[in-house]
Amino acid sequence: MKSRYYILLLAALCCCQPKAELRLNDVRVIGSHNSYKLPIEKALRDLLSLQDSARMASLQYGHLPLSEQLDLGLRNLEIDLFHDPVGGRFANPKGLEMLAASGQQPLPYDEKNDLSKPGFKVFHVQDIDFRSHKLLFEEVLKELKYWSDQNPDHFPVFITLEAKDKAIEGLTPPLKFAESALDSIDLVLNQYMGTDKLITPDWVRGEKTTLEDKILQDGWPLLRECKGRFLFILDDAKEKRALYIKNYPGLSGRVMFTNSPAGTSEAAFMIINDPKKEQERIKRLVKKGYMIRTRADAGTREARTGDYSKFEAALSSMAHVITTDYYQPSQLFESTYSVRFKEGGFVRHF
Repeated sequence: MKSRYYILLLAALCCCQPKAELRLNDVRVIGSHNSYKLPIEKALRDLLSLQDSARMASLQYGHLPLSEQLDLGLRNLEIDLFHDPVGGRFANPKGLEMLAASGQQPLPYDEKNDLSKPGFKVFHVQDIDFRSHKLLFEEVLKELKYWSDQNPDHFPVFITLEAKDKAIEGLTPPLKFAESALDSIDLVLNQYMGTDKLITPDWVRGEKTTLEDKILQDGWPLLRECKGRFLFILDDAKEKRALYIKNYPGLSGRVMFTNSPAGTSEAAFMIINDPKKEQERIKRLVKKGYMIRTRADAGTREARTGDYSKFEAALSSMAHVITTDYYQPSQLFESTYSVRFKEGGFVRHF
């Protein structure tokens, strides 16, 4: 069933569309950051705030279920992945143990015992910020696929995937994302989404020599060709990016795009998080034909102070994808801060 917002979106794009057909990089979208995230339960947040109040304040946000975000009109999501091929590595968060030790009863958690199953897990910070609408990556993809099947002509959705393996003192150590683990992400994406739902580097490149040559010389695919599809980007600019490209030069045969710099054969979609400091750089890259994702806010700071300057910088930078924790005002502290385009929605064209 098509959402009311989706119907209005199509009408707006059709009415405003110029004579030349729109391409994928002719549009701009607003989406959510850590899109799967549920808020830390108050009792645990209060307990952890005694140790680090600033950090807990920065984590005080949460999101609607993914399908509801898409129904609202958001067309960008972010998912964090933890590698857990055996299962059970994150099944007993220390935060729940802390609550029990303090004499408090934790809220129900993982009642389906998903964390004992092998596969990629989805949450923000192990042991501390571990509540998620979907704890299994495959369940995330099933939800996205189902929603897409119900809305087959939907506007393309951009999804950044962060493969998280940074150790944090005192918390359960995550497994490193070796090349085989990155290969597994591709396998899962193909298995649960299907190639007809994906915008891949090969699909964009076509017969061109490199992906960068294609987008700079011929442009991105036409928007109408991208309807009903998802474009996934690996959010890493160091070791994991290098491993992902290692045996797949130019991303030939890969599912995800990478955050690769201009001048490389993989360069097409870049993640530049600070639109204030990187304003002119983003503009230059957009003008050349690259697609850019940036942020409107971070760590709840802008929402607490009503500061739209970062969002305004993101708008003037001409970045294509702008992420926020506040497509609607916070329900966790008093604030009217929310991020939308001036037309009132989450998608527009240049």
